[in-house]
Amino acid sequence: MTNTMKAIVLSKFGGFDAFELRDVAVPVVGPRQVRVRVHATALNPLDYQIRRGDYVDFVPLPAIIGHDISGVVEEKGSHVTEFEIGDDVYYTPKIFGGRGSYAEQHVADVELVARKPHNISHMEAASLTLVGGTVWEALVSRAQLAVHETILIHGGAGGVGTIAIQLSKAMGARVITTARRSNHEFLRSLGADEVIDHTSDDYVSAVAALTQGQGVNVVFDTIGGDTLTRSALALADSGRVVSIVDIAQPQNLIEAWGKNAAYHFVFTRQNRGKLDALTTLIERGLIKPVVGAVLPLARLGEAHELLENGRARGLRGKVVIDVVGQTVTLPAPS
Repeated sequence: MTNTMKAIVLSKFGGFDAFELRDVAVPVVGPRQVRVRVHATALNPLDYQIRRGDYVDFVPLPAIIGHDISGVVEEKGSHVTEFEIGDDVYYTPKIFGGRGSYAEQHVADVELVARKPHNISHMEAASLTLVGGTVWEALVSRAQLAVHETILIHGGAGGVGTIAIQLSKAMGARVITTARRSNHEFLRSLGADEVIDHTSDDYVSAVAALTQGQGVNVVFDTIGGDTLTRSALALADSGRVVSIVDIAQPQNLIEAWGKNAAYHFVFTRQNRGKLDALTTLIERGLIKPVVGAVLPLARLGEAHELLENGRARGLRGKVVIDVVGQTVTLPAPS
């Protein structure tokens, strides 16, 4: 094996032209690490937030970023017994803790790494690692969503929303979600019981009508804005709001007081356990990845632009990067 690899390097904070394709050194493998040939990676809002400079204190430049990997183990450290060379694996690299996934090779601590589900492709698996771990932590660990409860998922057609709908249904919940009308049939096919058109309907009054004034037990915020304030109006007594979005502006949560509401803020920590739980559901056919677009590594800037602006162009689910090939699949206009 050569000691260099192709990688996309963030050389400055800024726009879609901030990335450079470079030859960089392949990291050395420690005793409890594996080196993975990356077959696919995927994009998350965290990626473009880092690129544009939202986390300058956490990301020294130049940097290789990226937070989803599906690939094959090519080398393992002297103290690794969990995997063998040739194993298919998927995982999220340590966030703000080293090199990311925009590269041909990646070295990871073995505790982060899980076996890839056998019934999906590398590109589908790469679309799931950060999203899947985040949704699992939000709905299972934090909200503790229960059978027969009702959940409102904001932004159902996005990368997080599509998985949240399916996990909520697998947990036995009634699912209400928000999306533009062109996505309603699609989201029902994923298991949504009710879909609210957020472009024309007020979700607070729509939830009241759908729940006979009772409200929902859990709200899952994937979009931000004033969602924390207004979601309290849609909650049942002792309801829970779980948000994965940075709060840009202070919000007045006085409406939550009378509901005895709990708020949870999730910046997920990755581990094999969450992914193994997700794998079980995937292999049982209860969760299916939604890949909305695929681009090669060299077109990463274009992929960032698509993720940031693609909802208006009909993007559903995740934007995935084919690291080993030249696959291009773009969303059909909605």
